[in-house]
Amino acid sequence: MTEKQLLGRILAIEKEQEKRLDGDKLSHYNTGEKVHEKQLAFHKCLCRNRWVFGGNRSGKTECGAVEAVWWARGIHPYRQNRKDVSGWIVSLSYEVQRDVAQSKFMSYLRPEWIADVVMSSGKKSSAEYGIIDYVLIRNVFGGLSKVSFKSCDQGREKFQGTSLDFVWFDEEPPKDIYDECRMRVIDRVGDIWGTMTPLKGLTWVYDEIYLNSKDDKEVWHEHIEWADNPFLDKSEVEALSKCLDEETLSSRRYGRFCEAEGMVYKEFEQSRHVIQPFDVPFEWQDEISIDPGLNNPLACLFFATDYDGTVYVVGEWYMAGKDVDYHAQKIKELAHKLNWHTDAKGRLTALIDSAADQHTLASAKSVSELFYDRGILVNTNVDKQLFSGIAQVKSYFTADKIKIFSCCTNLIRELKTYWWGKGDKPIKKDDHALDALRYYLAAKPKAAKLPAPLPTVIQKDKQKLIKQLSSRRKNKSL
Repeated sequence: MTEKQLLGRILAIEKEQEKRLDGDKLSHYNTGEKVHEKQLAFHKCLCRNRWVFGGNRSGKTECGAVEAVWWARGIHPYRQNRKDVSGWIVSLSYEVQRDVAQSKFMSYLRPEWIADVVMSSGKKSSAEYGIIDYVLIRNVFGGLSKVSFKSCDQGREKFQGTSLDFVWFDEEPPKDIYDECRMRVIDRVGDIWGTMTPLKGLTWVYDEIYLNSKDDKEVWHEHIEWADNPFLDKSEVEALSKCLDEETLSSRRYGRFCEAEGMVYKEFEQSRHVIQPFDVPFEWQDEISIDPGLNNPLACLFFATDYDGTVYVVGEWYMAGKDVDYHAQKIKELAHKLNWHTDAKGRLTALIDSAADQHTLASAKSVSELFYDRGILVNTNVDKQLFSGIAQVKSYFTADKIKIFSCCTNLIRELKTYWWGKGDKPIKKDDHALDALRYYLAAKPKAAKLPAPLPTVIQKDKQKLIKQLSSRRKNKSL
């Protein structure tokens, strides 16, 4: 082989390598200088029921498609991989399947990974223009994975009978189909994930996934908005934002659940403002805040403030239908668990709604007096201005100056379910922990004081010398 022929062969090989690399879209996913952090958070989460609520073009469908390819190929970088995977990709209709989920999924498959494509309609040679029934994919462990496409308009009966490793819902499915698909992954201890823009209001997804009303430890969700997608052009984002009304923008940009009146605390983001508990320094401990209730829930929150003025909600007591004796005991038990500060007589101090000073026919003493008798000194001098208080709470979330421990489940739930009603007033429902939060933040808490630094060896010697000189001068004067 001549030198010229050898050079030609090398150039041909390099050209083929470039061609193959360009065709391997999966290898470029979330690599390089730009990385979609929230897509990676979705992939890394080990919960078995994961949902991404995202605006249009936020990157939600992209991560759902990549997740399905990783499972089918047996190359998931963050999970125990399986051989011969069986999964469903569920769309709202066949047309949506073809144009969205099917298109995304197939774009991440290299031709040599595909063993067969079976069509429901259209030609196999141009599958992208037809409706795919299922794809057989070569798994790296030597077997074949089968990924089938399903449409919600088929009805629940078409979702029965099969054991699956995964189900991916592209957009929100009807509840009966979701329930049926959950049964399909039980045998193989499989996963469900969903990627959707919440355009239908407060549906079952809002209750069961976003609020996690059943407190299912396997349920996880994330919000993705346009700003989270590093591949979107900023000028395009700005142009789109200007042409949409506030409610439409809330769902289509931010992926938020909305109803006509709107959410009060839109600034709250669980992924940003809720953190895992940790042992806060003793000097951070600040105040307890109580919203009293007998038949209604009593909500009590424990607050700490760090040296930068960031507020931490570190503990929560929340219960309905109990008397002051019971509440006081439980609050003191939580305080003991948190090693909370007390006065010289071992008593706690707390803010409380001024209504606690009122006397009722049921008791000769007010709620404030009853708490005082049980070792909790309550201060009823709280700012109850509703709108200024809401504005203050909003400012803390906007500035990212508040963190809520994940154990404060009722406060988190109320933040998600607090809606504006008619007449520009919030609906008076499920706001007990929110009131306790508002009382505390309205008091404008101050940052914790930095502890005085310990003196150095030189400073200690200096102080010792000063003390000795002072003592000598005193003796001389005598």
